[in-house]
Amino acid sequence: MFRRKKKEEPTEQPQSPAAASETTSAEPEAVEPAAAQSQAAAEPATTTTEVAAASVDRAAIKGERGNRVQKVGIVASDKMQKTVVVRVDRQVMHMKYRRYVRRTTRFKAHDELGATVGDRVRIVETRPLSAQKRWRVVEILQKAAK
Repeated sequence: MFRRKKKEEPTEQPQSPAAASETTSAEPEAVEPAAAQSQAAAEPATTTTEVAAASVDRAAIKGERGNRVQKVGIVASDKMQKTVVVRVDRQVMHMKYRRYVRRTTRFKAHDELGATVGDRVRIVETRPLSAQKRWRVVEILQKAAK
């Protein structure tokens, strides 16, 4: 009923990092023009591990954690302590009728800024803060008209 897959034979042995960097650095030099070759010869070849370590150091210095998802929505409820419910609207094209339909998603967000119902806020993705909270209010873009 079911066929077993044949075991694949290993085709090549993995190269050591030093040998891999030598082969990768030699290949682009053959393609580059003469002016770029002299410039490339003056600069030392960097490996991928050095580049990754440099980017990690840069991120640690700036305090960045990468690009986090940000959404803009309207506060629908503020009845909890330090938590607001943010309503985010988006428009999606209907598959059959080819008209735009409004879809609403509600996110629970941690609020240290004191947003109230009707405020337009920007929320950012964060680690799980409770069973349902995974967002944090970053700024209040527009206060509600009272």
